[in-house]
Amino acid sequence: MSKYRTHNCGELNKSHKEKEISLSGWINKKRDHGNLLFIDLRDNYGITQCVIDKSNQIFKKIEKLSLETVIKISGLVIARSDETINKNISTGEIEVKINNLDVLGETKELPMPVFSDQEYAEEIRLKYRFLDLRRKKIHQNILLRSKVISFIRNEMQKLGFLEFQTPILTSSSPEGARDFLVPSRLNPGKFYALPQAPQQFKQLIMVSGFDKYFQIAPCFRDEDARADRSPGEFYQLDVEMSFVEQEDVFGVIETLFLKLFKTFSNKKILHQKFPRITYEDAMLKYGSDKPDLRNPLEITDLTIIFDREDVKFDIFKKLVKSGSIVRALVTKNTKDKPRSFFDGIDRWAKEQGSSGLAYFTLEKDEKINAKGPIGKFFSENALLEIMKLTNANIGDTVFLSCGKQNDVEKILSVARNKIAQDLNLINDDCFSFCWVVDYPMYEVDEITNKIKFSHNPFSMPQGDLKKLNLSNPLDLKAYQYDIVCNGIELSSGAIRNHIPELMYKLFEVAGYSKNDVNKKFSGMINALSYGAPPHGGIAPGIDRIVMLLANEKNIREVTMFPMNQNAQDLMMNAPSEISDDQLKELNLNIKKKI
Repeated sequence: MSKYRTHNCGELNKSHKEKEISLSGWINKKRDHGNLLFIDLRDNYGITQCVIDKSNQIFKKIEKLSLETVIKISGLVIARSDETINKNISTGEIEVKINNLDVLGETKELPMPVFSDQEYAEEIRLKYRFLDLRRKKIHQNILLRSKVISFIRNEMQKLGFLEFQTPILTSSSPEGARDFLVPSRLNPGKFYALPQAPQQFKQLIMVSGFDKYFQIAPCFRDEDARADRSPGEFYQLDVEMSFVEQEDVFGVIETLFLKLFKTFSNKKILHQKFPRITYEDAMLKYGSDKPDLRNPLEITDLTIIFDREDVKFDIFKKLVKSGSIVRALVTKNTKDKPRSFFDGIDRWAKEQGSSGLAYFTLEKDEKINAKGPIGKFFSENALLEIMKLTNANIGDTVFLSCGKQNDVEKILSVARNKIAQDLNLINDDCFSFCWVVDYPMYEVDEITNKIKFSHNPFSMPQGDLKKLNLSNPLDLKAYQYDIVCNGIELSSGAIRNHIPELMYKLFEVAGYSKNDVNKKFSGMINALSYGAPPHGGIAPGIDRIVMLLANEKNIREVTMFPMNQNAQDLMMNAPSEISDDQLKELNLNIKKKI
């Protein structure tokens, strides 16, 4: 028996009535009723109400204790009266009459209260994260994270996967984000890189003859923070399989996710078999390769309409002739919305940096016409054609955007989400998964205007490999895929290119010579030359999975010790300067900014 407690603070119930027990924990709340003092004692497992009578000689000692003081109490378990039972806690049928008390840990004045889930400034929360983590909601989130990871490990083992750990100190490679570099003391002037992902190592595991691998892997990327992305580091369920095709990977992840999300959430899963959406269709219908399928609104291309003579909207017609496109978003039965609603959407779009959203609402008097700022520019036949292309009906509103394809996709993607939220169209009580497939192998870099890999450079191209035409690389699709849930990308994955000669050709298109490939990927290219199996994998983000299950909007709420937006750990004061002796040992000099 522990000298600190016979039970934890979430354990006692009526079966312990009249038993002498001891508990240890933090003072969560105190309530002074004059002759009686009530204390809510909290530990990792729950809360137990404790009470002491004013006649007890330690009453004044307890009365002076601050919230969050760590104490040990001994006392008698007594049943609460029916009218004082607290059904919100597991110990709500009993309370403990305090006989003795020991102070185990005193506290200074608190910079933030613990018993409240009230929001506080990020700087305070992160500087005193150890206090923030005591608060009920975030404490439960971290416990959920632990349970989710344990569940995943157990299920992956049931599916025949083995867990291996891959190196943290490795070489730098061009995988899309900036590396974190580590200077080598034993090899002056050379650097390790922290892995952006265990990509090459997990492929090497397949080459080594291990058939199914997984790992809860730490990954390090020097990226800016977002609501769904931590700066610096994150964890992913890293998965790789040999002798598989794309659908084999999908089958494993769907099996895992259906069990996982049903176990840890009461929300409905809309599709037991996750829909497959091509990248091209995703960008057309949703303006994004991370579509939220809970949102019923879809985008339609209406560029062809502006070639008609009976369409007089000259601004759009001129833009279309110069190469712009026009796409539309239809809202159903919004004819009774006030003018301010539509103008508000247009104004909001301009605030996002676009030229705004033109709109009209379909009506019918003697004939079909359009009400709104641009309605007069469309003939009845043109409106009938728009209705046919967009599946719009009388009473629906058509929002239009015109411009370069990337710009139109960007504004309509966010407009689709905003309008759906404004119209309360999104069901928050469900999960909607989908696969986005058939990504282009290459894309054009917007800054350099050069061809680069669009996803993972180690992906297998689609088509007959013996007749592969690389003369039009932007037309080439790859066996690359993303899994998305409720508009959040959980993971990217791919079937890998395991053929060295093909890899050289594909890298050459992206500007890498054979020597570049041999130098940057020496371990990988060498291993593939000794008999590599066809293989593929994926790596869902643990942080984002838990964020969805916890119904949180920011990944910080499910991360134990997150950094702030500037990639700083306010609690541990990292990053920090290092001493001259450390620099000298590493053969480094700091060049200060002028």
